[in-house]
Amino acid sequence: MTSLHRSAVDTLSAWRPADPAQDTLRHAVLAFLDARDDACLRECVPGHITGSALVLDHSGRRALLTLHPRIGRWLQLGGHCEPDDESLVAAALREATEESGIAGLTIDPTPAALHVHPVTCSLGVPTRHLDVQFLVHAPSGAEIAISDESLDLRWWPLDALPDDSDDGLTHLAAVAAARSR
Repeated sequence: MTSLHRSAVDTLSAWRPADPAQDTLRHAVLAFLDARDDACLRECVPGHITGSALVLDHSGRRALLTLHPRIGRWLQLGGHCEPDDESLVAAALREATEESGIAGLTIDPTPAALHVHPVTCSLGVPTRHLDVQFLVHAPSGAEIAISDESLDLRWWPLDALPDDSDDGLTHLAAVAAARSR
């Protein structure tokens, strides 16, 4: 078992979500991790663990979203774990930094939520992302830079997300709003 796989198990084993539905999903993802040594790698065709990050501005009231080129919708930042990522938290922070261009991001290492969604990703075949979602904070005065993984980046108020936001993003934003109170 890799350190990345072990960190995913440890992170989800320690997390105690208040929402019973999230706890049920946590147990399902832990069972998937138990069954698959390759669960954290994109090569795992049945599905794979991903790490995403809702990047919040310094006030905690706005989220940075990316207009995803393949999906065509505004989403939180994040994506696939890489074999050299030391942990799931490190993977989510790496993705947030690469996709936002923001230096000095800080991540809350406790998951904010889980979301499982079907997708055709870089494998080119239908699969599932078992997405562990984290909250990340940008420093005051953070400047964004659009990467080649995005059509656009934009700050959105947590209470005014894009109209086509999926339930995973709206739930994550609600968790972020509740934590910043």
